[in-house]
Amino acid sequence: MSHRWSSALLGGLCLLAAVSAHAQQSQASQVPVVLLPETPQLEPKAIDILKAMSARLAAAHTMTFTALTTYESPARTGQPLAYTTLSEVTLERPDKLRVITPGDGPRSEFYYDGKTMTAYSPESGHVAIAAAPPTIDAMLAAAYKDAAIYFSFSDVIVADPYKDIADGLKLAFVVGQSRVVGGTTTDIVVVANGTVQVEIWIGAEDKLPRMARATYFNEPGSFRHVVELSNWHLDPTIPAGSFASAEAAKAIHIDFASPDEKLPDGN
Repeated sequence: MSHRWSSALLGGLCLLAAVSAHAQQSQASQVPVVLLPETPQLEPKAIDILKAMSARLAAAHTMTFTALTTYESPARTGQPLAYTTLSEVTLERPDKLRVITPGDGPRSEFYYDGKTMTAYSPESGHVAIAAAPPTIDAMLAAAYKDAAIYFSFSDVIVADPYKDIADGLKLAFVVGQSRVVGGTTTDIVVVANGTVQVEIWIGAEDKLPRMARATYFNEPGSFRHVVELSNWHLDPTIPAGSFASAEAAKAIHIDFASPDEKLPDGN
C-alpha cells in the first residue's frame, strides 16, 4: 500500500502552520505505540471488498469525481488545525488526467495529455510544463519526484488500485457498515502496513470509495488525513480538449521543480 491516501503534499498546495520549538519537542514524544501482527492477518471479506472496488475503478475507461481533502497540521499550540482542498477530477485511461483545484488556497490546474504534464496557477499567471511518461501511473510518480506534485486520491486513479493497497499489507479487516457516509450504505474496511493505517468507506452496492481516513505511525500527534469522494461518473463522454488549457499555454513559463528546492545563490 502506498502513501498516496495522505494529503500532506497535494501538489505543493499545503498551507502549513508555524510550530514553535517547544511544540515540536512535545509533539516528538507523542508518537503512538503501533501494534501490528508479525505475520499478515488479512480477513478474506475485507480483501474481497477491496478487490471489488479495484475492479470497478480499473474497468472504467473514463471517470469524473470530486475529492474533498482535509488534513491536519500542528498549530503554534501543538494542537491540530484542519485545512481543506477541493479538486474536480477528470480521467481518461491510460494517459489523460485533469485536476482543477479551486480552493481552499490559490486555484490550481493540472493537465496531463500522455506527452506532457502542466501545472498552472491562474492567480499568479505562471505555468510549468514538462515531458511526461506515457501512462497515468508513471506520470504520477514523475510528478512527485520532479515537483512534489501529489494527489490524495492517487490510489483511486492508478491502473490497479488493489495492487497499490496490497503492497506490504499486514492487516485488513471489516469494521462494519455505515449508512451515513456518502449518502449510501458503505462497507468500512481498515488496512495497515508498516507505515500507515487507512480506514476506507466503500459503497456496498456500487463498490465505489466514498471516504478514506489515514493516520501515519511515525507522525507525531497522529494527525488525520481524510479524502471524501463524491459525484462519481464512470465512463462518461469526455469533451475534446479537456486535457489542455489555452490560458495555461499563454502564462509565464517556469521550471518544474520541488517547492522546497533552494534557489541559486544571489536570488
